[in-house]
Amino acid sequence: MARHLVCLTFDFDALSIWLARGMTTPTPISRGEFGAVGAERILSLLRAHRIPATWFVPGHTIEIYPEVCARVHAEGHEIGHHGYLHEPPATLSREEEERVLLRGNEAIRRITGAPARGYRSPSWDLSPHTVSLLLAHGFLYDSSMMAHDGLPYRAREGDEVSPDGRVRWGEPSRLIEMPVSWSLDDYPHFEYVRGPAYVLPGLRRAADVLENWVDDFRYLARTAEWGVLTYTFHPQVSGRGHRMLALERLIEALASLGATFVRMDAAAEEFARRERRDAGHGG
Repeated sequence: MARHLVCLTFDFDALSIWLARGMTTPTPISRGEFGAVGAERILSLLRAHRIPATWFVPGHTIEIYPEVCARVHAEGHEIGHHGYLHEPPATLSREEEERVLLRGNEAIRRITGAPARGYRSPSWDLSPHTVSLLLAHGFLYDSSMMAHDGLPYRAREGDEVSPDGRVRWGEPSRLIEMPVSWSLDDYPHFEYVRGPAYVLPGLRRAADVLENWVDDFRYLARTAEWGVLTYTFHPQVSGRGHRMLALERLIEALASLGATFVRMDAAAEEFARRERRDAGHGG
């Protein structure tokens, strides 16, 4: 029987994404503050549709907005690890990266009583050490890589890429990869950011993006017996009025097409069960 899962995920960056970029003047800080407004709106929408979701929350956000984060947990949503101050692991040493993992998990434990089972890299940029560190600290899954769009897979450990372009693949690990895509992320479509050396134009028409997002699910349902499609939203982005309406339309359209909404930890567990079943049949 066909079964197509959807993971609605929310990166509740709040102030951290601006602080990590050194943008500490009042206006970027206020943009981060709007994340708390958007989070409340999104929680209400999920509650109305009885949808469980996964929220990737930096430790800094938990410390600045503990009441909102406690409500995320209390309403049955998963809280995943998203760094402490939105630090991309690729910019850190192994020791720094491990300290960030520990600090973020300390904040999550204060809210949920347990460390995170899932991890999402800030800026979706892992280091050569990330997979081994996540395994060492007991993570079930990562959601930062893009080698597929609708099927989870086992993250490799120990890939080597030489400056001349030679690639030596590592070995598949126990860590489940729940793949993502920039095309299924609200930030590049909608957010306007002007930096000293770049401009992210954003501000796309929501209806155009919505059509793409629905069609990705239609393709998954047409071509795979089982799969998981992951959408990534940011409360400070999708919490704006017209985008909230687009998010509600997305939920309604996916439900009408037969989507089953689940938390990401549940989707990863289902993948692992199917993998064990298929391995047993092969033996």
